[in-house]
Amino acid sequence: MSITSDRITAGATASAPADVHWVDGPGGYSGVEPTAEWAEEVRRLARARNATLLAHNYQLPAIQDVADHVGDSLALSRIAAEVDSDEIVFCGVHFMAETAKILSPDKRVLIPDERAGCSLADSITADELRAWKAEFPDAVVVSYVNTTAEVKGLTDICCTSSNAVDVVASIDPDRDVLFLPDQFLGAHVKRETGRDNIHIWAGECHVHAGINGDELTAQADAHPDADLFIHPECGCATSALYLAGEGAVADDRVKILSTGGMIDAARTTGATQVLVATEIGMLHQLRKAAPGIDFQAVNDRASCPYMKMITPAALLRALREGRDEVFVADDVAARARQSVERMIAIGNPGSGE
Repeated sequence: MSITSDRITAGATASAPADVHWVDGPGGYSGVEPTAEWAEEVRRLARARNATLLAHNYQLPAIQDVADHVGDSLALSRIAAEVDSDEIVFCGVHFMAETAKILSPDKRVLIPDERAGCSLADSITADELRAWKAEFPDAVVVSYVNTTAEVKGLTDICCTSSNAVDVVASIDPDRDVLFLPDQFLGAHVKRETGRDNIHIWAGECHVHAGINGDELTAQADAHPDADLFIHPECGCATSALYLAGEGAVADDRVKILSTGGMIDAARTTGATQVLVATEIGMLHQLRKAAPGIDFQAVNDRASCPYMKMITPAALLRALREGRDEVFVADDVAARARQSVERMIAIGNPGSGE
């Protein structure tokens, strides 16, 4: 099947080998295989549009491999602001494309499927944050970057999983802190800072929350020499620290890391096997970074259905048709940009989630 034809039919059956077609289903667009021909056409179209392709670490391997840059959402958004391109095609979930638009207001930002949402970002709305702020009018609002543009616009300072502790530690210890939306990252920050005036929103990523302590314990028992790479959003982060505290796992083997931090740690660890507690798309980049290490998922079912909506068909559709464009109102973007810039000003901007 050629994918260089000018004819694309959505939701139809190809009537001739030259047709490109895809089916719009509940799991996203399908009907295109990630062949070498597909990759060549994606890159050709990107060049023709003067577009830069960005892919998050949780994307399908084929999407990661065709992208110009792969990484955490904030790192990618900062790249988007720096590249000399007319368009940014962000292969990730919607809040990530919004962040790229916030930092690149003069560029056109596309997401291959605008329906690719995020359970964590959706766990707090702008109205809910306004009501929470009204309860604590003097508090400093710290929002994880995994939030919508509107929530960022109501935030005093953003953070990433790699710099959340530093961000909160930079705030006057006498000021209350409202930390949102991830309760597990918030618990990690509270442990590390020792603050008793940090109030934590009860939000979660349903994928990370589903990686539980029992699974981690069973995997650690089965692989006694493995390092543990744990994302602080995971429901098993506390269990990992407990295992280390009890001596069940050597303390230096437990590493609470952002996804970007995992890549760095993969290149320096002396372990031959690593158990990874995060979304399974991360394994692709880890294996590329350190091919001699055996990386295994703590939970091999920890796959984000929203991330996987960015299919080969969806990416091809976006490049052929210029869809779906992401918009952020100018006033919202201006306020949200300030919250990100305040984070960068503390000296540790972090890499992302």
